[in-house]
Amino acid sequence: MQILIIQPKIGMGDMIIYLPYIHAISKKYKKSVSLLVKDNSRAKELLADDNHINEIITLKKEMDGLSGIFKLSKELKKRNFDRVFIFNSSLRYNLIARLADIKSIYQYPLFRSKDNIVHSAKIFTEDMIGEVVSTEPNLIIKKRENNLDKNIKHICLGISASGPTKRWNVNNYIKLAEKINKEIKCKFYIAGGKNDIDLINKFKNSNVGKDSFSFDKMDIKETLQYILGCDLYIGNDTGWAHISVALKVKALTIFCDSPVAAYGSYSSKMITVEPEGVIKGTTTHDTLGKDKISFDEVYNKSIQILN
Repeated sequence: MQILIIQPKIGMGDMIIYLPYIHAISKKYKKSVSLLVKDNSRAKELLADDNHINEIITLKKEMDGLSGIFKLSKELKKRNFDRVFIFNSSLRYNLIARLADIKSIYQYPLFRSKDNIVHSAKIFTEDMIGEVVSTEPNLIIKKRENNLDKNIKHICLGISASGPTKRWNVNNYIKLAEKINKEIKCKFYIAGGKNDIDLINKFKNSNVGKDSFSFDKMDIKETLQYILGCDLYIGNDTGWAHISVALKVKALTIFCDSPVAAYGSYSSKMITVEPEGVIKGTTTHDTLGKDKISFDEVYNKSIQILN
């Protein structure tokens, strides 16, 4: 039996959130599965060591539009899939699966406009396999000795974000790191990429950032070993936070402008900070609360977790 899972959401965080359901399907059928994902999900790096995954197929740009339907279905047909699980309500993927001659098609209800990403995936998977599925993700990687100093705390700082409204000011992270370091000796790992180089340099050029370590020249797979060795993630709601919880590292995650009800409540390792004056659990993509995050709350929660 050949099984395909289609997960077309963008971003690393979304990829992590779907992991429990991908794993559940693989375990149910006792088969590794193929994934159809977008390139910016970074699935090839995140899941390189995951034996539940047989193959990762990337949704390429030439597979967009009407002509893309036939190109993608032709590509999938070569693989002779027997079953497909579509974590999406688009008619497009249903049609592609039919054209690829996949006999058993399981999909979200068609044309659904809005949903809670976690609830929808959980309900869909449980209905399909007839078993209860935990929402806790597990990112499977081959552990290596990291030689990190065990006499100090290691903190991953997620100063990056997918947009400026989701990003707590980097000056807050510098101030936070300085204050934590006075209380507890720490080394800081700056989670950001090439697009965040100005923010990274600002942190590294600060007094507390001189001995910090940055991920900007590393691929995602390389960073996983460092995150795994950290005692805590502190940062914005971004892919790094979700990677941390999937590696069983507690993540103190700042929700300025994204739905905490979906992205902040699926894991026991996720501890959230939300803007002051906003009803807890109600932040959305329109909250615009980056200037209403309590510094004292972030600091006090950090110290509490580290102790």
